[in-house]
Amino acid sequence: MMPLPMNPLVRQYQKQLPDYEALRAAAVAHIAQLLQQAGLKIHHITGRVKKPHSLADKLRRKLGRYTELADVTDLVGVRVITYFESDVQVVSRLVEAAYEIDWNNSIDKSKMHDPDRFGYMGVHYVVRSGPSMAAFGGLRLAGVPFEIQIRSILQHAWAEIEHDLGYKNREAVPREVSRRFYRLAGLLEMADEEFMTIARMSRDYAADLPERLRDNPDNVFIDLQSVRLLMSMPPVHPLDERVADALNVTLLVDWPDPERPQRLTTLLQYVGVHSVGQLQKELLRCEEDVVQFAEALQPRLREAWTPAGGARPGTSLVHYALLRTCENPALDTVHVLKLLDLSKQGDAAQMAGGVRSVYEQIFSALP
Repeated sequence: MMPLPMNPLVRQYQKQLPDYEALRAAAVAHIAQLLQQAGLKIHHITGRVKKPHSLADKLRRKLGRYTELADVTDLVGVRVITYFESDVQVVSRLVEAAYEIDWNNSIDKSKMHDPDRFGYMGVHYVVRSGPSMAAFGGLRLAGVPFEIQIRSILQHAWAEIEHDLGYKNREAVPREVSRRFYRLAGLLEMADEEFMTIARMSRDYAADLPERLRDNPDNVFIDLQSVRLLMSMPPVHPLDERVADALNVTLLVDWPDPERPQRLTTLLQYVGVHSVGQLQKELLRCEEDVVQFAEALQPRLREAWTPAGGARPGTSLVHYALLRTCENPALDTVHVLKLLDLSKQGDAAQMAGGVRSVYEQIFSALP
């Protein structure tokens, strides 16, 4: 049997494939820039160019529908995956403001919300770049339509699993399976709403935290957000400065370590400090001991404390926790060093022994 001749549109597409790849790259970069300028944190953004054989299959399935490549609106696609369903609408507004939208071929499936709706999808746009958009300047295919899909991460999970199972519409689904699909759609929708509520509560908590710390610190728990705030205010920051002065090093105010507040939170909870008020009282009580202990420890642990040429924010909390660990035989110094990720600097047991040795030299003779 003779092979079917190649469709002229597919042949043309193959020749222009590098231009479509350039359009994909420009579209991804431009949308990423829009999101960054808006300060919106998303899960990820990807782009793809349709494979020639996929285009050939589409043309065979829809004979006579496409007369030129510009009629095929999904040759280039960009997918934006947000963390929360509410951010899908935020991204949608950014896209609508930036691009010329082909409303006849665009659809917001989140508004197709019949009680027995099958599927759980996001927003789908067909767009064109405007003539004044610098991101697409110089492209041969500037102004050619392409797709933008916007979904939350749970909407994306639904769509991917649904696609993998091969179900494109509810008529194709066995009755025994349909009920479970509907139940799952409801669960995912509820999960999306709960995640949005958690995110809103976290933002509200962070906004109220300064006032709560000022008015009633005993009722504020040690957690990631409270520790992050405490590192920039008394008594932690001034004590950090005193420790840095005692070590004769710079306090690295803008040290880029997003995991440090989390490690310090875990550390403080391990040594028995559970509220901000308790921590404030403890630091005021042991301030001189913390500075003295830090200064005495430096010769033994210089590389561990100052890997970047200075003391990191929260260094007073580190030394306080080590001091408290040495005071309490029930606490494990090796575990503290591992929590701080310092065990990579050398043998953890040997380092722990050095810490306890310094503690005994300074404080064992005190009444």
